[in-house]
Amino acid sequence: MKKGLLIALGVIVGLVVLWFVIFGGVYNKLVAGEESVSSAWAQVENVYQRRLDLVPNLVETVKAYAAHEKTTLQDVVEARSKISQMNVTDDLIADPDALTKFQQMQGQLSSALSRLMVVVERYPELKASQNFLALQTQLEGTENRITVERKRYNDAAREFNTTRRVFPNVLIANMMNFKAKAYFEADEAASKAPQVKF
Repeated sequence: MKKGLLIALGVIVGLVVLWFVIFGGVYNKLVAGEESVSSAWAQVENVYQRRLDLVPNLVETVKAYAAHEKTTLQDVVEARSKISQMNVTDDLIADPDALTKFQQMQGQLSSALSRLMVVVERYPELKASQNFLALQTQLEGTENRITVERKRYNDAAREFNTTRRVFPNVLIANMMNFKAKAYFEADEAASKAPQVKF
């Protein structure tokens, strides 16, 4: 009887230890994945902030040459202002709707900046300005960085979401309240081919 009790107790202790080893490993993997997503998100915010910081200098430079292009300049300033007022928190990456809204606001700024660059084409002396050329180069580089960092964020989010969804991780993730991370998606306008007219 005692031997049977000891064996049963040993099996129970072994199962408890096994459970903690599995639980700890999965939990640590989920925490590491979530930290990777947060780090990638911080880089996305960093490059978007860099773009926001360049906009006032760009607007002031263009304003000096193209004073009568107030509507275009105002669109850029308003789009930047809306983004600056948005409350961006880490919760944004767990809420697909909030991320979509953030992305739409960034898209509005991108669109306004594109219109501004079209306006610039009408002013050869502005295009020749060293200050403007430096700002334009920085802005182009920033737009490329945004693309790269968004991809890195999506990769980290995909890896985390995959880890979170597989069995038995999904049980522990749900128990410990690890939420799936939202992805950056292409703008709706990107699904339509641009019309070129000559």
